[in-house]
Amino acid sequence: MIALQFLYRKLNRLLSIRKNVHVGRNFVIGASGFVSAPDRLEIGDDVSIGRNFWMACNGSIGSGTLISSYVGILGRRDHDMSAIGFPISRAPWLHGSEARARVATDRVDIEQDVWIGFGATILSGIRIGRGSVVAAGAVVVRDVKPYEIVGSPPARPIGMRFDTAAIARHEDALLLWKAQNQKPKSKKP
Repeated sequence: MIALQFLYRKLNRLLSIRKNVHVGRNFVIGASGFVSAPDRLEIGDDVSIGRNFWMACNGSIGSGTLISSYVGILGRRDHDMSAIGFPISRAPWLHGSEARARVATDRVDIEQDVWIGFGATILSGIRIGRGSVVAAGAVVVRDVKPYEIVGSPPARPIGMRFDTAAIARHEDALLLWKAQNQKPKSKKP
């Protein structure tokens, strides 16, 4: 049974991870995921992503992050809606043209220890701060501060995950956890 689960996860990862994506150790993604980047997407260690996840932009996902099912992380300016002479369904994709430099800053950077709830949508050009929580169904169009909890479309602050003293204790405990769970990298002959 364990061997079958291992094969399933390995096959699912091969089918879900596309071009320009680099993943860390202990990465898990559910069925029907699609992860790609025009230039580079860096995913840290111990990241777990649910089923039917979609991400097609540059950026990073920090270690220890949990992303629920049906989450979309999307480029704001992927298609040139100002192109004349094209129906919108055939408008040029900006990442494949000279306009690429114009969208280079449209990254999504998700810092460490973040939880993104079921069905959230995150538009590019933002940073989600360390330890924050994005509630289910939120539409994130602006930066999220560290340890902030955001919800509702559009996402707005609804609280803090921890108070200042608890943040300090949490950060210390994470360092200890990382030290205890860090496996040394094998040396190649």
